Amino acid sequence: MATTKAASNKGLNELFHDTLKDIYFAEKKILTTLPKMAKAAHDDALKMAFEKHRDQTEEHVARLEEVFEVIDKKPAGKTCAAIIGITEEGAEIMDEYKGSPSLDAGLLAAAQAVEHYEISRYGTLRTWAQELGLTEAVTLLDKTLNEEKETDAALTQLAESAVNVAAEAA
Repeated sequence: MATTKAASNKGLNELFHDTLKDIYFAEKKILTTLPKMAKAAHDDALKMAFEKHRDQTEEHVARLEEVFEVIDKKPAGKTCAAIIGITEEGAEIMDEYKGSPSLDAGLLAAAQAVEHYEISRYGTLRTWAQELGLTEAVTLLDKTLNEEKETDAALTQLAESAVNVAAEAA
């Protein structure tokens, strides 16, 4: 694959900024998706988990805006095909399993796919921020990364203790 001169001059700063725009877009997309998932869920604990994560996601967007400020860039999103695909899969589950006892298990699995994507992005961004000497960004990204991991663990607990069991029993 041939590289262009412009592409070959791009460094970690540009990659960090591009990836930051990617996760910013993703978080904004997640903000619009979580209320739909909460509305579709039958299990009260799952509804509450989606609502709690929506509140956290608002904080994540605000932290990302602080990271943009740290690098002296305007907050902006860049279309993220991965999150579009993951959220479209979630929408398919809502359509195909509406009224089914398996709906909540499918919603939970879709939510965990989102969490795993976020964990990957935030872990990468935190590492790059560290490499670039962006101490304040490291702190902000690390806080969000830890919250994403906690949400993933809570969703796993909910799946194993209630949602998957209910889907299987039906």
